[in-house]
Amino acid sequence: MADSEDNGLTDAARLQQPIARLLRPLVRLLIRYGVTFPALCELLRELYVNVAVHDCALPDKEQTDSRISLLTGIHRKEVRRLREAGAPVRTVPASVSRTSQIVALWLGDRRFADRKGAPAPLRRAGSPGRGPTFESLVEEVTRDVRPRAVLDEWLDRKIVSLDADGRVVLGEAAIAPDKGDERQLYYFGRNLHDHIAAAAANIVQEPAPFMERAVHYEGLSEDGARRLEALSRELAMEGLIAANREAQTLQRSDEEGRWRWTFGVYVYREDERPSSEPASGKKGARA
Repeated sequence: MADSEDNGLTDAARLQQPIARLLRPLVRLLIRYGVTFPALCELLRELYVNVAVHDCALPDKEQTDSRISLLTGIHRKEVRRLREAGAPVRTVPASVSRTSQIVALWLGDRRFADRKGAPAPLRRAGSPGRGPTFESLVEEVTRDVRPRAVLDEWLDRKIVSLDADGRVVLGEAAIAPDKGDERQLYYFGRNLHDHIAAAAANIVQEPAPFMERAVHYEGLSEDGARRLEALSRELAMEGLIAANREAQTLQRSDEEGRWRWTFGVYVYREDERPSSEPASGKKGARA
């Protein structure tokens, strides 16, 4: 981490500006969904205590209320009340876990791919033809839910559709959940958590342990920004599918493991200037 004495600012002060930028879209979302400032404060108060208790303990020393109060700035009486909340619960909703596992298998296992390596349309059990069926795909992941129930649910959520031959076709919603899908909120929290966790680890550890990079340009036309977005989506999907395929292979070969891994990609574009503001010079960078 850079020496905070270089510019006379403490680490806490130096973090304020990037944190304000990081939180701005989140605050915009919170306001839109009716999460008030007092409600957020209560959540943050609980999280501060929770993180201090579970992530900042010293080896072989009791994590006292006084030390947690010192770390967080929260009064000891509040610490005593809030620390009873326990450790964060990292549960995955059953439908999210099931859907993600089945889709990952469909995308990553060549048995369920066409000649180009894309997820193949799958025939139904009992229909004419050769090769794996939708039922065999589902049953390879879970036997707790009938494949027909999964199909009905997925058709309703537009995760899949049926083609003219009655085959099951994987849709865009399988990869990018629609608004209102519980997977959208689950991955909103999970993906942003992992991105921020990687970036934070790179700040406090030397050398930086994770790859966390972006290509960003300013001064583009709307058409240029849209063309780059389309190219980015294409390149990203190629990388995600290839990484998913390798992960499927490794997971089958690993008898036991406690590690988890995330590989993520994001694309963003926006109009940065009001229509009355003159265009500025073009800028580009990688960071």
